[in-house]
Amino acid sequence: MRLPIVLILCLSVCFYSSEIKAQNLKMTYKTDTYWQQQADYTMAIDMDVESYQFSGTQNIKYTNNSPDVLDKVFYHLYFNAFQPNSEMDARVQSIKSPDRRFMTNVGTEQHPIYGSRIARLKADEIGYIKIQSLTQNGEPLSYELSGTVVEVKLNQPIQPGETVNFDMVFNGQVPVQIRRSGRNNKEGVALSMAQWYPKLAEYDDEGWHAYEYIAREFHGVWGNYDVKITIDKDYTIAGTGYLQNPDEIGHGYSSKTVTHEGEKLTWHFLAPNVHDFTWAADPEYIHDKLQVPDGPMLHFFYKETMAQEQLDNWKYLQPYASQLMVYFSDLVGKYPYEQYSIIQGGDGGMEYGMCTLVLGEGTFDGLFKGTISHEMAHAWFQFLLANNEAKHEWMDEGFATYIEYKAMNDMFEKDMPNPWIRAYMSYKSLALSGEEQPMTTFADKYDHNSIYSKAAYYKGCVFLVQLGYIIGEENLDKALKRYFNEWAFKHPKPIDFIRVAEKVSGLELDWYLIDFAQTTNTIDYAVKKPRGKTVTLERIGLMPMPIDLTVTYADDTTEDFYIPLRDMRGEKTSSATLLPDWAWSYPVYSFEASKKVKSVVIDPKGFMADIEPDDNSTGVKK
Repeated sequence: MRLPIVLILCLSVCFYSSEIKAQNLKMTYKTDTYWQQQADYTMAIDMDVESYQFSGTQNIKYTNNSPDVLDKVFYHLYFNAFQPNSEMDARVQSIKSPDRRFMTNVGTEQHPIYGSRIARLKADEIGYIKIQSLTQNGEPLSYELSGTVVEVKLNQPIQPGETVNFDMVFNGQVPVQIRRSGRNNKEGVALSMAQWYPKLAEYDDEGWHAYEYIAREFHGVWGNYDVKITIDKDYTIAGTGYLQNPDEIGHGYSSKTVTHEGEKLTWHFLAPNVHDFTWAADPEYIHDKLQVPDGPMLHFFYKETMAQEQLDNWKYLQPYASQLMVYFSDLVGKYPYEQYSIIQGGDGGMEYGMCTLVLGEGTFDGLFKGTISHEMAHAWFQFLLANNEAKHEWMDEGFATYIEYKAMNDMFEKDMPNPWIRAYMSYKSLALSGEEQPMTTFADKYDHNSIYSKAAYYKGCVFLVQLGYIIGEENLDKALKRYFNEWAFKHPKPIDFIRVAEKVSGLELDWYLIDFAQTTNTIDYAVKKPRGKTVTLERIGLMPMPIDLTVTYADDTTEDFYIPLRDMRGEKTSSATLLPDWAWSYPVYSFEASKKVKSVVIDPKGFMADIEPDDNSTGVKK
């Protein structure tokens, strides 16, 4: 569909006190049945753009909303992964199919030998964060560093409901960019600062989530961020949060002409109710703005040194990004912040608080349809609906893929009956490969990178499309909206989404979550040769499903039938002829039609992920 675009080139900057909660942001940290921790950050760093080293101070006001007494806390020091012999380096060298971004050719053209880029980092190229001092309510703390995780023993346990202050002095070095974060990426962006600061680990009803940074995903504590970044005056900063001093900074944030005195500027950002803070900086950024109708101000940052065709792509994509923001807000729930930034940086595409970092070169289709559309979808899944993506990576990757494909089909008038066919094909190849691992696999523990991608992105997407087949597309749309309304600004789990879908549809769906997301059981049905008026179906795969069926009679008339699955304890709304339910333990199901049957087709629209669809239809031989 086509949406009206209103182009407003005026400045939109929102000012927030760190003690004031932003309007329209639901700040529910504790109810009778749910709680989550709160970590409010105040940080100041000074960046040396010549050495790529920085010094910083940090205060965290940490509120224990749990019912538990905490005698320790954990910090993530993600930059420490980018060092030879780190666990990230070890995994790159041991996984069967390492991510090519981690690899370098150290051989000859005739005899290429691919090795870990991390293993070859020099002392001035590695990443690190070093703690200089750490206190709890002013008293020094003892701590132990292990890889990218710091375990801190508390002097005084934190009682339920108590707020304490952690103060830290630290310094760091930005690594050569290898994965997501770092300096001087292949497109020449100076600084992509993701996972750059000492970050408290999350504690929830499952305990601490103090994961080593191996390669993939994250989980963070919701809170408010007050961040000051001092950097060379020629650099433009983009990222999370609302700039508080635009008239001091200029750089496209202010309509005033600003004369900078001295060598450095301090940028001051406030970010309300986020679970991460990310920024990028470069002296050659172009900064454009576009107001979304009844939505946020979009900010675009990209290097002016790109080829003209690539610069044109960045101009051309801007109204489409506005359309996409409106589309996702209508489909899932209104984007609640006052701004969103699309930033050239990173090593592909990765979602962050109120922004995304993407590679900026390439074609329009690759940049917008292939990357930005997916990363903007992540503004809902996982940034607002903040599932633990290290444990349930398919919830954010798969759900983002679902709404991304749906949006691209509608916005660019592809009119495909199944916009998610690529996801189905990828999942089926995985299911037939003999190498599938269940979607409960921890994100870093897949045998192959391709298995992770097919499970998280594509099977996760199929999970949602196929749920629409089970409960009806209208109910799926309602479930997505209710899921957003109930779980935005929280940490939902798979069961939380399924319970929402159950409440919307009135059907029991735990069987679906268990079979499709927690096992590698497959769906495989077949039609046996019709005999007169008798239709017989067979379940070959272990996973059961309700069945949509079209019968063509000998007189060439057709009739649709619907066979509910008994485990559902109900049926979806359908205009098809309703048949008795099918209990999963019976491998064969038969019924009598009203006339002689010519042919039968299971799931004529193709939304059931049957791994062997060739036997889903048959007919009477003449």
